This record gives sequence, C-alpha cells and structure tokens, in this order.
Amino acid sequence: MTSESATKAAPRHLRRVTLIWFVSSVVADLLFWFLAGPHMPPGRMTSTAASNQSDFNILMVVALPVLLGVWEFILYALITWRSKRPGVPEPIGGPAAAGNQKVEVSWVAITATLVILLVAFGTVELIVNEGAGAGEGPNPIWQPAGVNQAEANALAGTGTWAPGGNDILVVQVIGQQWEWTYRYPTFGGFESQQLILPNNTTIAFNVTSLDVIHSFWAYQLEVKADANPQVNDVAFTKTRQLGNFVVRCSELCGIWHADMYDYGKVVSPAAFLHWVTTSEAKNAANTADLPAFAWTYVPDANGAAGGYYPDGNVTPYSRVEVYGSTQPGS
Repeated sequence: MTSESATKAAPRHLRRVTLIWFVSSVVADLLFWFLAGPHMPPGRMTSTAASNQSDFNILMVVALPVLLGVWEFILYALITWRSKRPGVPEPIGGPAAAGNQKVEVSWVAITATLVILLVAFGTVELIVNEGAGAGEGPNPIWQPAGVNQAEANALAGTGTWAPGGNDILVVQVIGQQWEWTYRYPTFGGFESQQLILPNNTTIAFNVTSLDVIHSFWAYQLEVKADANPQVNDVAFTKTRQLGNFVVRCSELCGIWHADMYDYGKVVSPAAFLHWVTTSEAKNAANTADLPAFAWTYVPDANGAAGGYYPDGNVTPYSRVEVYGSTQPGS
C-alpha cells in the first residue's frame, strides 16, 4: 500500500468528532429545555422570575454544546491516540506534528462571537425587564411606565388600587436588626409583618433600613434590593402566579442575620383587597403612632432597636432631625 492510499484510508477525526458533538448537543439541549427547563429556579411566579428562568435556560442551551465539545474531544483523544496502542504512531512531536490554521482561526472567531452575543443578550434583557428585579437605587434608569406617578400618589396619600385595574401597588420594605416589616402607603400607611401581594399586579418595592445595611431578597419573586439606611432603593416586578415565597436578608447584618427571614404570599386580587382593608382598619391606632409615611426614616438615637419616638426634643445627635426621648428636667 502506497503512502498516498494510506493517507486516504486514514480516518477523518475532525468529521467524526463534529458529528458526535452535533448529535449529542441536540439531544442534550432538547432534554434540558423540555424536561429540566420548566422546573429551573426561581420559577415563574412573577415577570422577573419568569424572565430569569428563561434567561438561565437560554444560557444553558448555549453552554451545553460548549461543555460537551470539550468533554467529547478529550475523551476521543484519550481513546483514539492513547499511548502504546498497537499500530498507532505517537501523535505528538516528530515530523508529522503540525498546526491547523483553519481550526485556530475558527476557534477564536466562534468564541469571540459567542462572548459578544452573550454580552448583548444580557444587556438587552436588563433593559427590557427594568433591571431584572435588581435594586436599581433611588433613581432607577429603567422602570415600568407609571411608577413615578404611583410613588408620588402614595407619598401624598392619594394612591389607589382596585382589583382588575392597571394600578401599580407601592409597597415599602423596611429592614432592621433582625426582621422585615412592610408598609402599604396606598392603604393609610399601616405597617405589617406579613408581605401579602395581589396577583396580576405590578409592584413597586421601595426598600430602606432603620439601622445597618440589609438586603431584601424575595427569592421566588426574583426581586433583590439593598436596604440602606436613609436610602430608598427601588425594584419592580409583576405577580403572575398564586403561592408562597421566602424573604431573606442576603447581606451580613449582625449576629442573627441567618434568622432574618419570613414568608410572603401572592393571593387573588379580591383576597388581597379583603386582607389589606381589614388590616388597615385593625391597625388604625398603631398606624397613628407611627411616623408619617416617608421613603426613609431616621431612627431615634436614644431608643433601642431602631425605634422612632418623635417628641419635639432636638438631641445632640442631629442638628436637623427632631427625635429622641425627653431629657431630664425638660
């Protein structure tokens, strides 16, 4: 057999590896998309959660062929060119060693294109989803239409919400060591330790703190925003499914940080209206003792656990805030 005929009879390794990679990638992507994809966290309880799940699934569909390509090439090389295999010459070194410019250029071009497309995809998804539920700070760059007006109405005490409408519900989240409380300015500004939300409603979370830095993380809602003292961080989502969710603090905030969590619930609009109006009436006396609704609060420097006790006394801790316990003899 001449060297020319031996060369022609040699297996085309690149074609083999490519065919194996293509078939396995299609099978793996289809299995993941239809079997695992619908169950990926955080679920589809809100618009931001659904978007997060979809984005994760798309990235996995892109990543799986890359992962399989690397694994399969290594496995193919180990089997096909392993040392001391009878009749197979050493593939590395010697006069037969050579580079392949087409493979090198293709690898650089494909990986560079993939990275650029992923950057563009991530940026577009952040803009389309108003920051994807992250804390956008006190001046969000991207936000749903009508949020500014809804927040202004809530602060002025003229906000409204009714089942079946397009009203945006403003909910204030207040962190303090070591618990979360929630105020509903649209309903008199009453305070609750339960986070109850109506379904099919755009929610504008306004997140702040009374003491140290916390981080509000409603996992199944895919909403996360830092709770900073004297700062109002804003995050948005639209509820889409009934169910329970977990609220955690995701910023180390002290000795009981791990226990700073509670549970919330998305209920039907009618059930929410019943709960919120009942709670407003039941808490009317307590609400009267709270400070007037504001986006941030200054805790009492003399009080414990971030309490707020306005009594007309100007303490040495601040030249502008009126707060603190009455001094002896005053």
